[in-house]
Amino acid sequence: MLGHKLRGRYQIVQQLGLGGGFGATYIACDTDRPGNPKCLVKQLKPRTNDPNTLQIAQRFFKQEAEIQEELGNHDQIPRLLAYFEENQEFYLVQEFIEGHDLRQELPPLANRLTEVETIKLLTEILEVLAFVHRQGVIHRDIKPANIMRRQDGKIVLIDFGAVKKVRGLEVNQQGQTVTVAIGTLGYMPSEQAAGEPQYSSDVYAVGVIGIQALTGIYPDPSQGSKLPRDPQTGEIVWRDQARVSPELANILDRMVRYHFGGRYQSAESALQALRQISHPNHTFTHLKLRSSTSRWKWLIPVGIVAVLASVFVAIRSGQEPEKFIPYENSNYGIKIKYPASWQLQIKEIDVLGVTEVVTFISPRQSETDKFQEKLNIDIEKFSGTLAESKELFVDEIKNTLPEAQIINTSSTTLAFKQANQIIYTGKDEDTKLKNLQIWTLRGDKAYIITYTAAIDDYDEFIKTVNEMIMSFEIN
Repeated sequence: MLGHKLRGRYQIVQQLGLGGGFGATYIACDTDRPGNPKCLVKQLKPRTNDPNTLQIAQRFFKQEAEIQEELGNHDQIPRLLAYFEENQEFYLVQEFIEGHDLRQELPPLANRLTEVETIKLLTEILEVLAFVHRQGVIHRDIKPANIMRRQDGKIVLIDFGAVKKVRGLEVNQQGQTVTVAIGTLGYMPSEQAAGEPQYSSDVYAVGVIGIQALTGIYPDPSQGSKLPRDPQTGEIVWRDQARVSPELANILDRMVRYHFGGRYQSAESALQALRQISHPNHTFTHLKLRSSTSRWKWLIPVGIVAVLASVFVAIRSGQEPEKFIPYENSNYGIKIKYPASWQLQIKEIDVLGVTEVVTFISPRQSETDKFQEKLNIDIEKFSGTLAESKELFVDEIKNTLPEAQIINTSSTTLAFKQANQIIYTGKDEDTKLKNLQIWTLRGDKAYIITYTAAIDDYDEFIKTVNEMIMSFEIN
């Protein structure tokens, strides 16, 4: 297929793989449009000659095109560009989404999310899914691989090959409605596995994604991992695996009830519940942030950009909400939000090829508070790859920081770009420190955020730190 031009228009340039057993997927260039933009081409190509399977595959393939046409031009659903038959083969052409799927943001490929991050992610997913449900459509295959994070940071729901149109059920010769069981193990509830999907089946899948984000447990039993269940009730047992507020835990429990009747009955109802606990009236407790005039003082090695100190942990309390204000540096093209109570230190100094841009310092919590957590943002010239930068930074930490110990390295995102992060400990004189370093590359520069905390205070402030990271932008 590579190099082949379909309909005299769609030039195949890359094969992405075989999908779902029913088809092959390619990237093509639309040669009829200015600039030859990319598009996604799906080819119906079942890996079987069984007549029943072929019939089912063709039905799903045609249905995917029909549903995408009905859903229209929603900004967060790929647009249908064409559906046609050529040389007795069926093809579907749709908008190509630049970005990455949510597998890159969730365990096991990335670290667990904080409560604030999880609420934000679930809200983003449910907002798109609520639109789909309002059109009378059940997606039936909600999972991280079918949710894209577009380059502009927005969630895009993809792969409508498994959808079920509620008002268009098939009827067999006995007059009974017929639905083929389809979905992904771990994200698929029991009624869907039995061929009786509901709107709440999609809600269940989103809830599982939330539990995966918070606990780090990968739910797919085919990959040797699954969420534990109560043997008597069938309910997922997960609360002991995560630090989470009762409000969010209750919402997730309801989203993943074993019996669909006990769940939120649509994405919209689950979305409203999440919005209630993320309302501005719920407050934030600010965290300590410490900075220094030198990254060396805090044992951040050369070549590593020190960033992220503790920021605000989102917890509901009776206090007034912490006010956050924007910081923008047009010289270096960055933006971030930070608590108004923190001290801002603008540096813009070069140390051995690393520009220390800014440091945020939290107020002392008491007279005995000897170590103020800090959040630093640095920019370093770097022309290699992300993988090469990780090797460099890990080596520098080990070779420069006294008693350095690497706890974790993983892939993540920063400013809507692919990023790496390292969690490590070390010593500064008599103080044991724990650090989170996250960075991404743009052009010939590395943008690095480093959070440094006393080891006993690290977990207390990590939610705030992650919230601050999420606000970071590169212009």
